[in-house]
Amino acid sequence: MIALVATARGAFAVDLDAEEVEPSSDAPEPAAEVLLNLPRLVAAAAAGAVVYALVDARPPILVSHDAGSTWRACGHGLPPGRAVALSPEMPDVAVFAARNRLYVTRDGGRFWTGLAVELPEIHGIELREA
Repeated sequence: MIALVATARGAFAVDLDAEEVEPSSDAPEPAAEVLLNLPRLVAAAAAGAVVYALVDARPPILVSHDAGSTWRACGHGLPPGRAVALSPEMPDVAVFAARNRLYVTRDGGRFWTGLAVELPEIHGIELREA
């Protein structure tokens, strides 16, 4: 899985498995707007009935598996976020972007792993298959 990351210093491609970063000529596509009636919403991403909502609260992530009818808080311990993206093919895989670090979940948001790489200030993110 590759994360395309828009930063203050250009775009980067981050291999989530190898944790390798390369400059990229591809910038992330602007995320499709997900309309949610949630307070303090920063960003959201959806694939089918799975929705990840990034909120200005603790914890910073809410996950819904029923298109927003019910929500589960996750991401306890994560810093404030800038962006979130999920895999359309595997919606249990998502990436959370803090100011200059990426965090990955492969189990629907139960556990998050911080990548060792640090990036310039992050503005947006998109997930693509490798």
